[in-house]
Amino acid sequence: MATTSSAPPTAATYPTKPRTAVVAGVIALVLIGLNLRAGITGASALLHDLQQVLGYGPLVASLIPSIPTLCFAVAGAATSWLTGKLGVEKAILLSLGMLAAGLLVRGIPTTGMLVVGTVVGMSGLAVCNVSMPSFIREHFAARTSLMTAVYTVTMTSGATVMAVLVVPLSQVLGSPSAGLGTIGILALSAFLGFLPVTLHAHRNTARKAAGHISPWPLLRTKKGLLLTGIFTLQALLAYALLSWFPYMLTTMGLSPADSAVMFGIMQLVSVPAGMVLIAIGSRPRMLRPAVYLATLTMTAGIAALLLLPVPLAVIPAVLLGFGLGIFPLVMVIISRSGRNTAETTALSTLAQSTGYLLATVGPFGMGLLHSATGSWTLPLALLLVIALVQIVVAHLLSSGRAGGVSASGASTAGTSSAGTDAAE
Repeated sequence: MATTSSAPPTAATYPTKPRTAVVAGVIALVLIGLNLRAGITGASALLHDLQQVLGYGPLVASLIPSIPTLCFAVAGAATSWLTGKLGVEKAILLSLGMLAAGLLVRGIPTTGMLVVGTVVGMSGLAVCNVSMPSFIREHFAARTSLMTAVYTVTMTSGATVMAVLVVPLSQVLGSPSAGLGTIGILALSAFLGFLPVTLHAHRNTARKAAGHISPWPLLRTKKGLLLTGIFTLQALLAYALLSWFPYMLTTMGLSPADSAVMFGIMQLVSVPAGMVLIAIGSRPRMLRPAVYLATLTMTAGIAALLLLPVPLAVIPAVLLGFGLGIFPLVMVIISRSGRNTAETTALSTLAQSTGYLLATVGPFGMGLLHSATGSWTLPLALLLVIALVQIVVAHLLSSGRAGGVSASGASTAGTSSAGTDAAE
């Protein structure tokens, strides 16, 4: 596939915005980031208590942590079309409204409302996830790495705080459902915080709704395949761990409170890890060392969780937390891919919808295998194999011949249209 080097877009690509609009955009970015994983990690920390109180069986217990990735796949697939019709800002506002509504509904203490609220909330979160690279490219064109770091740091910070606080909060409120429902208040604040950004975009006649490029033909290109591959593998590993890590430690012998602390440590480590990996990967010819560092650390963390006794859980928690830092690096790569907002949205839609659909095997399979075997050995052994595959895909992605992102960290774009690049 013929490619030509294309530097990330500069600030001159889009009309200059007033300072107040820039500040509002940064505030909105932070509020959105705080919500991107809080609803997932909050539920993960309460899975054991929710099952005890609501009384659902092992099939529902395996299904609930699988809902986010299923929603990310199905709802995420429609994001490219939705942003083409509404524009990026209105699509994100709609998604935040769905997120807040769904998370608040989860506070109703029935299994049905837990499932329905999770589906609605995670569907909203799916649209937001896919739209964020395009939002950053459009509003912070000259600072994609910095602003991706900001929103992923706030994402992991929100996830960490929620993972640690949601268990004691639910104890104070007297119900795990009530503790889970309070996360919706945070999502509501993001909805309100994003309103000024949407209103400014609506009034800005120079900015029209984004064009639409079909994402699916991009799967025939090397760029599309590699981005989808790395996103799939990191998502499968991440959501398998985010869904079951605290529950896993509890069944291994730690108290729920101590398991939540280990979960919080894993999330906390991922904050500086993401910043470090972006700083390394954004330097010339340093993308490959960055992805090696992330993937090898994840592999070591899974091996440690499999082999070390549970009192040493802090070791795999730290290693896994660093390995999770690959997510912001992947999001930077996606944000820099494509020649315009529509193509970036198409690549993001392809990578995230396909990736999350395949990644659903992680949390769902972990739960079923544990129920069938009564042990975490086989699930963790399979995760270890997947981590080894991730190393191989990361090696190919960081090659100078990747067809989408060079080893220097700069993006490349095909000379033909996004939907018609020939596969290599």
